[in-house]
Amino acid sequence: MTELTHTDFRDDPSIGELELEDRASLRRVAGLSTELADITEVEYRQLRLERVVLVGVWTEGTAAQSEASLAELARLAETAGSEVLEGIVQRRPKADPATYIGSGKVRELFDIVLATGADTVICDGELSPGQLRNLEQRLKVKVIDRTALILDIFAQHARSKEGKAQVELAQLQYLIPRLRGWGESLSRQAGGRAGGANGGVGLRGPGETKLETDRRRISKRVAKLRREIAAMETIRDTKRGRRVANEVPSVAIVGYTNAGKSSLLNAITGAGVLVENALFATLDPTTRRATSPDGRTYTLTDTVGFVRHLPHQLVDAFRSTLEEAADADLLLHVVDGSDPAPEEQVNAVREVLAEIGKNRSEALPPELIVINKADAADQLSLVRLRHLLPDAAVVSAQTGKGVPELVDAMAERLPRPEVTVEALVPYTRGELVARVHADGELLTEEHLPEGTRLTARVRPDLASALEAYVVNGSPV
Repeated sequence: MTELTHTDFRDDPSIGELELEDRASLRRVAGLSTELADITEVEYRQLRLERVVLVGVWTEGTAAQSEASLAELARLAETAGSEVLEGIVQRRPKADPATYIGSGKVRELFDIVLATGADTVICDGELSPGQLRNLEQRLKVKVIDRTALILDIFAQHARSKEGKAQVELAQLQYLIPRLRGWGESLSRQAGGRAGGANGGVGLRGPGETKLETDRRRISKRVAKLRREIAAMETIRDTKRGRRVANEVPSVAIVGYTNAGKSSLLNAITGAGVLVENALFATLDPTTRRATSPDGRTYTLTDTVGFVRHLPHQLVDAFRSTLEEAADADLLLHVVDGSDPAPEEQVNAVREVLAEIGKNRSEALPPELIVINKADAADQLSLVRLRHLLPDAAVVSAQTGKGVPELVDAMAERLPRPEVTVEALVPYTRGELVARVHADGELLTEEHLPEGTRLTARVRPDLASALEAYVVNGSPV
């Protein structure tokens, strides 16, 4: 095997300062191998797991950022059920348009694939159809990119009908430009009266290649999926419309994948939704009711997690789901406090939210940042995060520490009923008092011989129902 050049990289080097061999060398990233020590277990798992080599191109940022991106790719590969054998990074001004890492380095990568016994190469970026084809032809193993890997994980984790339809739509949109014809399937090109010297039996027909037939069938399937998702979106809008009509405040939990959003939903509401230490464990949004300390009812929605370079096909396919967050009254932005680079997580989430809100007439809802996993984070990192995000709440959904304070902070930011009433409600109309307790914000309450005297902030429809019993000229 060709010996690779190992180079110590400096943080933030400019292209001009890099030596030629630094720019051209492949660089192994330590600590990514997930090979099992027990040989019998390795032999057993080889029947079920793909053995992969990870390849990244470092074009900008620091060496630490490049390695963090490849480490995240390793976690994605493990989540998809693969065994990571090796991870390498090449420093280049930009990815090679033909082979991603350059033809010379493809030969070195081929040697690594042979030496490790890998059957798949995963590239840390989105490959063009040409790059994908060239790499597979030269490496003689399957090659996929970061986008295909994320789509595969989504396909594994989708459970609801809507989630499966959205994932299939994203996969087909990714596949269409990457369809390739193989062997004799491209020879069926003659149409109409295709006799003569080059025609004959088997070539007369509609005149479509196998590639064109596949594209047409996929396009028809994409159109059908879009119609199905639009119908499901109508149902979702109807449910959302009921909540808006009842003026129930809503909170959407957003954040990076595996930041602990589902755990936080469970800690606040006791919802009991799936919690798993895996990327993209939640694809189907879950909405639960909760009550604020002052007695107001609101909803909490757990949404799909985001990731760096989230494929635009997924953003498009999951738009109806992600807009659940954009229509909320408050965004609970959860950050993994134990992550080495939480600031990059925050930026990645905000980029996706900006993409969702780009074509909206209304602004995105206010944001409350929650630094989760405080029990697993070191104190120095927490101090730095408190300085960077001074208004953030620090909690541990696992232990419950900080959750009550977070609930109080949410209650302060939720919209309040706008009409203040003071009323003396007779005991025969107890259902009105119950509605005030359930849907309004009770300020004072006193039980008198004539009935229940109360002061509360309520919605306009409830204020109208109480109008016959108001005192002192309210409502206001």
